[in-house]
Amino acid sequence: MIGRQIRTFAVLLALAGPLAAVAAAQTATPAPALRASVTVTSDIVRIGDLIENAGPVADVAIFRSPDLGTRGAVATERIVEAIRPHQLIDIDTRGLAEVIVTRQSRAITAPEISARVAQALSGQFGFGAAQNISVNFDRDVRTLQVEPSATGELQVLGLAYDPRSAHFDVTFDLPSSAQLHRQPARYTGTAIETVAAVAVEHPVEHGEVLKASDLTILRRPKSEGGAISVVGDAVGLAARHQLRPDQPLHAADLMKPEIVQRNDTVTIVYQAPGLVLTLRGQAQAAGALGDSIGVLNAESKRVVQGIVVAPGRVTVAAVITHVVDNAPQPAPESAAEPTERPE
Repeated sequence: MIGRQIRTFAVLLALAGPLAAVAAAQTATPAPALRASVTVTSDIVRIGDLIENAGPVADVAIFRSPDLGTRGAVATERIVEAIRPHQLIDIDTRGLAEVIVTRQSRAITAPEISARVAQALSGQFGFGAAQNISVNFDRDVRTLQVEPSATGELQVLGLAYDPRSAHFDVTFDLPSSAQLHRQPARYTGTAIETVAAVAVEHPVEHGEVLKASDLTILRRPKSEGGAISVVGDAVGLAARHQLRPDQPLHAADLMKPEIVQRNDTVTIVYQAPGLVLTLRGQAQAAGALGDSIGVLNAESKRVVQGIVVAPGRVTVAAVITHVVDNAPQPAPESAAEPTERPE
């Protein structure tokens, strides 16, 4: 009797081990749960993208992905309904009403596309370097979205340019992108070559001396030409007339700064060999360094011409007078009269 009881206990003990292991395994397996947001790289959404711990059905496709570079919301009820046939039960929805699905992509921006057009035109049709080509599209250019695995740069399938109208027509492909390879991107617009042109940042009045901080660089069509292209060439010069922003500066717009103003009291310096004489005078006109202006001599009340050599200082060179002898020239000696013949 006691032996039978011992054998029964041993059998029960032997069965308890596997059952406990199964229970422990079931307890250790995390329950499937809904994700709040996911990012996918392919054109389909799988169960494992939406559900954590999806197990053997994780790779089963149930939805189409949003377009490249976009996102969409999927209601929780739709997800649960789509998963039900695949025997995945007891999903923890975490109280979520929807799941946000984002389609990953590589973005090729409008500036990148513009630069690629300039690069395609560079060295052709009379164009120079790509960085000097200004591109304007006929319509707004949206960012190109291609597969994240698509590498390389846009390849030119076709390019046309009319120098008279400056109009271009270009088609791009990206061999590593299945989507763009199926449907190449075409762009039209105008392209012109530009050069640097110096302009003022703010309105500048007549006579104001320009500083580097007053100036900026614009890009202007190369065909316009003639503008000052280096900031340093304008610094230190004065405005010959009012200057406005966004207007390229030309040499005729600038002058040397006027260091003597009209009606200023100035020092007149007369210079002659071995003699320097200074007098007070009044400037009859404004003048820059090296300009010739009229100056009224305060003592003689006569206006003389002088050269502006410094602020408030004008040099007048002495006039060297050459004495000319106006006396009549002596008559040449007369030839001797012939001697009368005696009768």
